[in-house]
Amino acid sequence: MSTPRSQRGGAVETRPGFLTRSLDGIERLGNRIPDPFVLFLLLFAIVAVASSVLSALGATYEVPGSDDGAQRVQGFFTTEGLTWLTTNLVPNFIGFPPLGVVLTILLGVGIAQRTGLLNTLVRRAFSGAPQWLLPYVAALVAVSGSIMSDAAMVVIPPLAAMVFKAAGRHPVAGLLGSFAAAMAAFSCSPFITSTDALLSGITNTAAASVEGLGTTHVSPISNHFLTFTIAIVLSVVAGLLIDRVLEPALERRGVSREQTGTEDGTIANGTAEERPDLKMDAELTPSERGGLRWAGAALVLTVVAVLLVTLPPGAPMRNGDGTFLPESPLLSSVVFLVFLTLAVPGVAYGVATRAIRGGADVARMMGHTVKEMSGFIVLAFVMAQFLELFNWTGLSTWIAIKGAEALESTGFTGFGAVLCFILLAWLINFFIISGSAQWALFAVVFVPMFALLGYEPGFVQAAYRIGDSTSSVLSPLNPYVIIVLGFLKSYEPRAGIGTVIARCLPFSLVFLVMWVAVFAVFFFGGLPIGPGMYPQL
Repeated sequence: MSTPRSQRGGAVETRPGFLTRSLDGIERLGNRIPDPFVLFLLLFAIVAVASSVLSALGATYEVPGSDDGAQRVQGFFTTEGLTWLTTNLVPNFIGFPPLGVVLTILLGVGIAQRTGLLNTLVRRAFSGAPQWLLPYVAALVAVSGSIMSDAAMVVIPPLAAMVFKAAGRHPVAGLLGSFAAAMAAFSCSPFITSTDALLSGITNTAAASVEGLGTTHVSPISNHFLTFTIAIVLSVVAGLLIDRVLEPALERRGVSREQTGTEDGTIANGTAEERPDLKMDAELTPSERGGLRWAGAALVLTVVAVLLVTLPPGAPMRNGDGTFLPESPLLSSVVFLVFLTLAVPGVAYGVATRAIRGGADVARMMGHTVKEMSGFIVLAFVMAQFLELFNWTGLSTWIAIKGAEALESTGFTGFGAVLCFILLAWLINFFIISGSAQWALFAVVFVPMFALLGYEPGFVQAAYRIGDSTSSVLSPLNPYVIIVLGFLKSYEPRAGIGTVIARCLPFSLVFLVMWVAVFAVFFFGGLPIGPGMYPQL
């Protein structure tokens, strides 16, 4: 990371190595990006102008397999565009997907945190754990947390930071490392999730036009051998990067280990006595031990209640045919279940430790959490308007289709074509954050195209997931990057989007290289990527 520069009086003066200088440059460049609120206002203006210009030039796009025919890019500076904004301003904001997920989960986190439950769990569970193992544990938890869907990006990073701090390691390493792992695992999970069901449905629809080639039906488990293997590799590699790259870099830079303030620079209110979630003593009090027992009992009762409405035949959490896939109330209730498993034990712990003396205390704790998220709520308003404009104008579809056409025109027919496809998905993911929306656009072009070249639709889907998973953590348009930036600012008030991107860049690039290598083993070895699903027809 650094090279000797001169030696004077026995001391060696060093200058930063190439990698360090490169990451510093990326961080400085990224931090020149305006404040997120201003950034999304500028992006809104750019999309408004670009869409109007393309509309005036008659730019069109046609989604292959669609009956809609050629569609024109819609301009914002038109009667329709201005009417769209004035009539959809509120629905755009209220319908912004991360808004409800983030606030709901954090209301539960607020109860569990402010009663002191999370703090006590961290001190109890990790006080005797070896420090060297923590990066790998944090990575494994982050990867496994993908089963919680979007909630993983909100819950796991701050908890990992707490664990690292309690164990004497750098909390920012836990924060950013677990975030990078959780984002990467969202589309490549060790478990079967709702994402598997969603993507497979899109793939089968796109493959309908080439059924005569004898393609294999894609099910939610058609990629599981590959994604499970990648998830194991991800846990190990992410742990190594946290331990050997990220944390040493933070130590060299002297990044604070203490939460010195909130995003607006104010100091958190309350002493350790008033705020049990700030306490870091290794020894638990009798009251805290009793609180953990009550919280554990509450969690067991909650789990039993959920199982009672899930496991029996005809249970409410099953779908119409008695199963859970592709869709069911259980898979649609992930956010509620996460909230429940945080709030119920949190209340039980708070009552047992006297941190909660009445219903007003619960409301106060939740209110403090919403107050701390006020900056995100304001930002969500402008982010929602930008993303909806991007979709309404058709500019996002136009960009994705033109990129797909460029790849199709290269004429590659072997693994080189698949690799180009992965890289295109990696790049387009900077502009279209929704993985399902991007795949819906890609699948109609690439599933038939690769099927004609002799590749199974399920294999093409797996290739897409590699590109999609490894770049989300780098996109300034990703709302969870903004959320993690808020957590990071409590340690580094001057941190910006570039700080998050620069520190997560090694994770993204290493993940991409490692996953392509694993993918190549399956491809050249002719190994099944899932039950009954092989790379080639």
